[in-house]
Amino acid sequence: MAAHYDVLIVGGGIAGLSLASALAGKCSVALVEAEQELAYHTSSRSARQFIPSYGPPVVQELTVRTLELLAARDAELSEPILTPRSFMLIGAEEDVAAEASGLMRSITPAEALELCPALVPGTFRAAGLDEGSFGCNAPLLLADHRQRAETAGVDIVTGAKVHTAQRLGSGWQVGAGTEGFQAGVVVNAAGAWADELAVISGVEKLGLQPYRRTAAIAAVDHPLPEHSPMVAAADNSFYFRRDGDDVLISPSESEPSGPEDARPRPGDIERLVDRLNRETTLGITEVRRAWTGLRTEAADGVPVAGFDAEAPGFYWLAGQGGYGFQTSSAMAELAAAQILAGQAGAAAASGTAGPESRTAQALAATRWSVRR
Repeated sequence: MAAHYDVLIVGGGIAGLSLASALAGKCSVALVEAEQELAYHTSSRSARQFIPSYGPPVVQELTVRTLELLAARDAELSEPILTPRSFMLIGAEEDVAAEASGLMRSITPAEALELCPALVPGTFRAAGLDEGSFGCNAPLLLADHRQRAETAGVDIVTGAKVHTAQRLGSGWQVGAGTEGFQAGVVVNAAGAWADELAVISGVEKLGLQPYRRTAAIAAVDHPLPEHSPMVAAADNSFYFRRDGDDVLISPSESEPSGPEDARPRPGDIERLVDRLNRETTLGITEVRRAWTGLRTEAADGVPVAGFDAEAPGFYWLAGQGGYGFQTSSAMAELAAAQILAGQAGAAAASGTAGPESRTAQALAATRWSVRR
């Protein structure tokens, strides 16, 4: 016998969990995750930085709204999700100018060296600073969403990979693991597997492309000061930030991949360590651990949130790229409003959504630029 729900969310990463907590108590919800634990893939491999100046305009808008929502939530928690941590771009003048946007302001190389003394003078010619950036306690945020969802009656099932899904009557019938589900709305929050879920469901895929992004925690001879900014090369060749007495480093690669449990490739981190030991005074001595996540993007690089054009009750919440955490609460707010209203673009009670809002249109699964 299949269990009946108003909404079935497929995917237990930050997208699915944030939507589950946004819908909790407003309708009946189940969330299914293929892995044995939630947030196993990209959501557990985040850089944990919210950067309001990062990404296209709609992403910046969603980031600002997410920061507003999480600041309000922090007021209720004993431990904060957000901690102020500025973000700094360095590089050639043309590269910094091309990447700097929104709330980022230009600073001199001398000012950049004051903010991050580990940088070597002469290795960059320009810099930009976003002082409205925050570090994110990702495990706490994920746990808070799960706790709020389950407390309000959301059923969460792990180890349940979707193997069948079909439209029947006015709803969907879905098989996941050994469980059966019936729901009026299926939410595709499957990350790198979002197109695979569409195919299983008989829905035209969007051509979402996963990209590799590797990072590592490394020990250093000279730890960064407590309030050091996160530093990124404007040509997207590396970033680093303080992680206690260690540093988090990444070669910032963006290479196409299939949906998989990605792993670092030999040489990627080692080459970055050599470079950072030449261009900084960090003195990296050891790589403690390394990982690779997948950042999944639509053709136009903008996240997707909206009902499918042809499949009634099939809602896309995917293609977040590298903006998943920093847009998550605003995306969930918009998605919950649309789902509860029963149609894409329906009016939301608050926030970024609206019946004809620019935000909803920019994220819609029906936009002409979304497919490859």
